[in-house]
Amino acid sequence: MEGHGRYSLINLAPEAKEASMVAGQREYTVRISRKETVAAALPMQEHWLPLSNLDLLLPPLDVGVFFCYTKPTPAANDTRPSTFSAVLKVLKASLAKALITYYPFAGELVTNSSGEPELLCNNRGVDFIEAHAEVDLAELDFHDADQGLEKLIPEKKHGVLTIQATEMTCGGMVLGCKFDHRVADAYSFNMFLVGWAEMAAAKPASVHPSFRRSLLDARRPLHVDPTIDHFFVPVSTLPPPQTEPLYNCVNRIYYIDAADVERLQVMAGSGRTKLEAFAAYLWKLVGRATPAQMGLVVDGRRRLGPVMDGYFGNVLSIPYAEMAVGAMTMEEVAAAVHGMVEEAASEGHFRGLVDWVEAMRPDMAVARVYAEEGLSVVVSSGRGFPVREVEFGWGKAVMGSYHFPWKGEAGYVMPMPSAKGNGDWLVYAHIAREVVDAIDAEAGNVLRRVSAEYLWLK
Repeated sequence: MEGHGRYSLINLAPEAKEASMVAGQREYTVRISRKETVAAALPMQEHWLPLSNLDLLLPPLDVGVFFCYTKPTPAANDTRPSTFSAVLKVLKASLAKALITYYPFAGELVTNSSGEPELLCNNRGVDFIEAHAEVDLAELDFHDADQGLEKLIPEKKHGVLTIQATEMTCGGMVLGCKFDHRVADAYSFNMFLVGWAEMAAAKPASVHPSFRRSLLDARRPLHVDPTIDHFFVPVSTLPPPQTEPLYNCVNRIYYIDAADVERLQVMAGSGRTKLEAFAAYLWKLVGRATPAQMGLVVDGRRRLGPVMDGYFGNVLSIPYAEMAVGAMTMEEVAAAVHGMVEEAASEGHFRGLVDWVEAMRPDMAVARVYAEEGLSVVVSSGRGFPVREVEFGWGKAVMGSYHFPWKGEAGYVMPMPSAKGNGDWLVYAHIAREVVDAIDAEAGNVLRRVSAEYLWLK
């Protein structure tokens, strides 16, 4: 038995726990009732904002985020919005104010003369969609995101950000957003979400974003670290994509009890973070029968100093490794994950990455883990996801999650805090169906299916 005490790798608890029943009782339709564009409340001078070298590592990918709210139940003499029309009014008015500060989201990405994307800050505005779903919030399938939630997250056709507010038949609401990853990473979008909610509540801003691209300027002369070649690869060197994908990825949402998160960390050994322990656990599960590649997203803000705390943009690196982990202990795999993170967790690595991109321009580059053949999974930390802070005046969300169903074959898994605030994790997973089958068969008492019962909706 691996790990410590009576806890094995797959069955963490002394006694198996039954997974919750999946919600998602029936098909439903979503009717769009109105589309409009919300611009910043104050006029601005049109200007260009270049993407940083770290932004240029991102291909044109859109990332989704959604929040679920139950029907507002104001008490007597309560002035909070209680109808969908009142909620929409608050959302749009506060969004117009938030876009004054977070003006890149109101712009457009265009291709410059060098063939690279660049942000035109012209206050085009954010497409805002009003919709109605013929289903109660409690009837949604919160586990199978492909079936239960996909319709509630908007398709982004123009601009940088699109928002959809959908009223449910029970009076609840799902707020879905989709933004261009080249403009912002999760840290940046979290800042925007909190700022938007603060505007709605007439609270002072807790964070002031910085758009100083000079913080990520390449050095002169360049200091190109050859080890970067192990983690990133120029797009021009990649073979053409296969016509038939090796793996069919699906989108699922799980939760992990706080106690199981703690047990994973104990099993991973002394000095390992909860995220490293989770990544090791997932790697063991994915690679139980075949060598598998594991990548871990590392945020460089803390490594580059306090001046980067409010930086808006992408500050990410993705170290990865491939190993046959099936026969390794949990502690051995966690040590490998820790070592992988340490390779990127320094100022030198991120400065070197900026210089490496500069040396490659105008050729685009991508994280190598996404381009390798074989089964790959990338774990990204959503520990800063502000699910309990995105409160616009009618109550906290009962659920919130990122949603990143990109077209590649590599898996993408993001644990984040549960809206319960009790230490549980929600885990969004864009993974191969084979991995879903393995989770269902071997890890269902750890990675449990999110349901309406879990969310207090039934």
